[in-house]
Amino acid sequence: MLSDKLGHRLDSYLYPPFKKIFGERGNPNLFTLLGFFSTLAASFLILKGFWLSVGLAIILSGLFDLLDGVIARNLGKVTIFGSFFDSVMDRYSDLLLLLALSIHYLREGNSGLVILTSVVAIGTALIPYVRAKAEALRISCHIGLMERAERIILLSLGALFNWMEPVLWILAILTHLTVLHRIYYVWKKMRVNDKR
Repeated sequence: MLSDKLGHRLDSYLYPPFKKIFGERGNPNLFTLLGFFSTLAASFLILKGFWLSVGLAIILSGLFDLLDGVIARNLGKVTIFGSFFDSVMDRYSDLLLLLALSIHYLREGNSGLVILTSVVAIGTALIPYVRAKAEALRISCHIGLMERAERIILLSLGALFNWMEPVLWILAILTHLTVLHRIYYVWKKMRVNDKR
């Protein structure tokens, strides 16, 4: 939802500072990896309980995730592999964060939050899966409240302000509502196509 509204509008703000520092050189896949390693750092910090640092590392990973696309578009380096690689690394990043949270709550002996985090992980994995399946059917499916940008923002706020439990409840509900919304949307589109 947020990424659809912003689209490529941030390019004009993000690319000039990048160009000043790096010129017209840059590998989008490198920035994809930097985003992944930032998430890896955030996951490690969750296990150590350094929540402020967790929030900052998640924000940094989100920034790298924005930059890989900005660089690819502005340097003419958009490739099919780059899109595939970015998507795979995003899935690793999303699920590593939630795995780290599950381990953290398991160590605390809080089985309720372990289950809640697992419910969030299922919804988080299904959102891009439903989209990919829809696109395999030639149906564009970018709808729903909880795309990746929204999830990253919520998780970073949860870490920075010690709101992780309410954030997990929000994610548990809205990720699955997004999945159901996408399923309904694809069903409607296919019904229209079947009638033609």
